[in-house]
This record gives sequence, C-alpha cells and structure tokens, in this order.
Amino acid sequence: MEFSELIKTATVENVLLWRPGLAAPVRGTLCITSHHLLLSSCPRGDLELWLLIRNVDAVEKRVSGSSGTITLRCKDLKVLQLEIPGMEQCLNIASSIEALSSVDSVMMMYPFFYRPPSLRLEQGWHQFPLGRFFQRLCSQTSQWRLSTVNRDFSACPSYPEAVIVPAAVSDDTVIKAARFRQGGRFPVLSYFHPRNGTALLRSSQPLTGHNRRRCREDEKILGTILDEGERGFIIDTRSAQAAKQARMSGGGTEPKSSYPQWRRIHRALERGRPLQESFIRLVEACSDPSLSMDRWLARLDSSRWLSHIKAALSTACLAAQCLDREDSKVLVHGAEGTDTTLLVTALAQLILDPSCRSLQGFQGLLEREWIQAGHPFQLRCAHSASSHVRGKQEAPIFLLFLDCVWQLSRQFPFSLEFGEELLLTLFDNAYASAYGTFLCNNEKERRLCKVKESTHSLWVWLNQPEEKHKYLNPLYSHNPLVIWPSVEPQSIQLWQGLFLRWIRPSQHLDEAWQEIQRLVEGNNNWSKESTGKRLSQTLPDTTAGTENGK
Repeated sequence: MEFSELIKTATVENVLLWRPGLAAPVRGTLCITSHHLLLSSCPRGDLELWLLIRNVDAVEKRVSGSSGTITLRCKDLKVLQLEIPGMEQCLNIASSIEALSSVDSVMMMYPFFYRPPSLRLEQGWHQFPLGRFFQRLCSQTSQWRLSTVNRDFSACPSYPEAVIVPAAVSDDTVIKAARFRQGGRFPVLSYFHPRNGTALLRSSQPLTGHNRRRCREDEKILGTILDEGERGFIIDTRSAQAAKQARMSGGGTEPKSSYPQWRRIHRALERGRPLQESFIRLVEACSDPSLSMDRWLARLDSSRWLSHIKAALSTACLAAQCLDREDSKVLVHGAEGTDTTLLVTALAQLILDPSCRSLQGFQGLLEREWIQAGHPFQLRCAHSASSHVRGKQEAPIFLLFLDCVWQLSRQFPFSLEFGEELLLTLFDNAYASAYGTFLCNNEKERRLCKVKESTHSLWVWLNQPEEKHKYLNPLYSHNPLVIWPSVEPQSIQLWQGLFLRWIRPSQHLDEAWQEIQRLVEGNNNWSKESTGKRLSQTLPDTTAGTENGK
C-alpha cells in the first residue's frame, strides 16, 4: 500500500481553523502528508499547525452548500475545526484523514519514518535492562535468579526474554508452571522490598477450571518463596464472583488446599469496556460548556472515573501495606495479568520505593512494569474517548495509572522528581507518537517488527538536556520514606491539567510554574527546605496523605 493512494486531495487553500485557546480563527493553507496534517497561516505564515494524523480519534464532517466543516477529535482530547471551501474538497480531506488515521500496520506508522538529526536509532533502547535491576537485587538477597527460560518467547509470548524467578526453582519447573497460567504468565518477581526482604510477584490467573486442576510446579514456585510457617497474600484484581465465573471457561483461582500458606484477597478493579465507557463519559462532561454546577457534579460522579482512581490506589496501598507492615510476600493477578495487575504492582512500587520516584527510576519502572511486562499498548490505546468505533480491546488502563501518579504528585509535591508535564507527554505518546517505545503489544511483537532497530526511543528524547528540564519538579527533595496516599473521596481530585488541558486557559498557570522554576534554578544557595517554606506562603496546601512513613 502507498500512502499516496489514500490521499484524495493533498492541498487546500483558504482553510479556516478554529481551536480552543486561539483568540481568533486562523486562515491558511492546509496540506496532508503521509503522517501529518499541516496548516500554515496566511499571508505571513507565522502560525503553523502540525498534527500527527495518528492522533485523530474521530472525524466528523458537515457539508453546507459549497463548503463544509470538518471536526477532528484527537486522542489527546484536543478538538480542531476546519472550514473548507468546496464540498468535494471537504469530503476528500475528511476521507483522506479517516483512511490515514486508521492504518493498522505497525511498520507503516510514523515512528518507522521519523529521523531527527540529533538522535541515533540505537540510542536508549537498552537504557533500562533488567540485568541492571537484577544486579541491585543481588546486593540485597540471593533468593532470586535471572532466568532466560523465555529467550525465544516460547514459555510466554507476552513476557520479555529474561525474568526473575526463585533461585531454588529450575527452568524446567518454570516451563511446566507456565502451561498452568493463562497466556503462560507464570509468577515472576516484580519488586523486592529491601527493608524486610518481602517480595512482590505478578502473574496471570491459574487454569484450574471447573475440575480444580492442579499443577505441582506452580505450587512449588509459590511455596518456595515462603519460609515454613510464613503466610503470603494473593491479591486478585477481580471480584470473587468474577473469579468464580472464570472457572467455567478454564480459569479460576488458587485453591486453599493446594496453596495452604497463601491467603486470597479480592479487590475488584474495572478494566476493558466499563473503564473505557467511564473515560468517555468524563471527557464528554468536561467538553460540555453548558453544564450548571449541579449538573457538572452529577456528570462527574456518574462517570465513576474518580472511583476507579480510588479503587486503584486503595489496592496498591493494600499491596504495599502487606509488604511493608505485615512483612508478607504478595502475588498480584487478575485474569490475563497484563492490565490491572500491572497497575497495582507499579503503583505499589511508587509508594514503597523512593528510587522509582526519580525521573530515571520512573522511566525504568515504566519499562519493567508496563512495556517489557507486556501491557498491550497497541490494543488498549487504539482509540481514545471520541472514536465512533467501539472495540472490545480499548481500555485506558495506562491513563488510569498516570492519573494515579498525578494524585500522588499532588498529595506529595516534594517527593516526585518529575512533574505533570512528563505525565501528559507519556499520555500523548502512548496514543500517538513519533517514537517506537509504546508500539506493539509485547516484546515478541517488537522483535518481529524490528522496532528497536528501526525507530527511536522516547527515553532518549526526554533525557536530552534541552528537554529534560521541562519534566523536572523544581520542588523535589529526595524522600527515603514510604509515602501513604490518602484515598478518602475528598482527597481524589479531577486531573484538570489533562481533562481540561485544551478547554481552560492555562497561560497564567504556566507562567506561575515557570517563575517557580526560575526562582529555584536561579537561587542555588537556597536549601530545598527554605524554598518550600517560601513557596508554601503562596501555594495551597494540597497534601492530603502521609509523607512521613508513619
């Protein structure tokens, strides 16, 4: 397929652009390329619009007389309106954008064509190897080993080539245990808590079925990590009823008789279609300027988005509490182990581990717990909130994680080295990107598509000195303690920086934040504590959780 075959009209003059945030509409020349929609204002060309066509979530067209209007609803929640002279040209432009935005071949996407002069293809792809994470683990314990049992992806197609498993368990045992877990996702180490030696593991559901099938090798893996008389917790991210129903289709839970040292706890977290519908309802409410206060609060409540945040943070706190306060090992899984499982394990590590709250550490966490761990980004982020296509695979699980991280950053404004701008950038790139980091659904697919050989890594771009400073939190002060967020309803807030990003004017907020950065960077002699005291006089007290580890 050639891109030129999909472009019915490449250039249109005298197009009028309306966009939230623009004081007045802009008239200019519209051009369509293989991957971008370009508009250059006339007559001076002092304003340019560059829109990655992959970012378009829905195309709405309306023709009236000899002209037409196209509304583009983007995956990053931006809304653009184009008034195009000529009915035929309007229909051709709309048809071209629809065709280009729905190209589903990974290797035809923009990251395979993007070649910035400042970056090299090989940079950044091996910036966060699991081996480095394992080396740190080796300095703390000898109970785990790095296994290459999945080097050809035969044991589990959605796991990376290397995984961390109990040292006392052989690869042959691991292979047999993989056949007992959905998708082959056998229990692997996610995090080791150095304070007390507890461990956080993740997997998919066991394939017990209605016959309560057993697997001695799976029982051995989970039994090996517990000492005699020690108890562990299995946090199942499904309701007890959903887990019970899964047995009818071959899934299920770990029977108490086969796993006597493990106690199962159910914490139901929505995924799939219910979560996608919640996201859609919230975006629709945020986009409706006619709502009264009562109606707005009712729409916000009925979307249930804030309830999903509360549930996710509560479950992550439960996992962290079991590890840190109960001195117990924890296994987290739902059904497939690629969605809510990763949501919980990643948030628990942010709560417990200060190294994950640094800019580099957070990037490493995303690599381990989302990208390499097999979260299916291509399926989950195929559409955003505005698409008229209602597929079964789309779900904003990663967005929910980013929102939870934003809640942590709001409650603990000094404890995360990165700020909101990084979270917004990650959201944008997960749905439409010039970089290959979030392409495909797992490492096996990235290998087949040669993503690491043919595209650039997002991390290299983010970590360039001229870019990196945009994402740093000027108030950051290393906090070695556990941070326990408040999950009370009053403490969970709407992430206005994302959901109202293109609706409300942000000029004054941006200027205030830039001034804070300038003050901190320009006064290196100030201590962080002194800076915090000065700023606290002008900033509202948003800390609702406990940042002292008590």
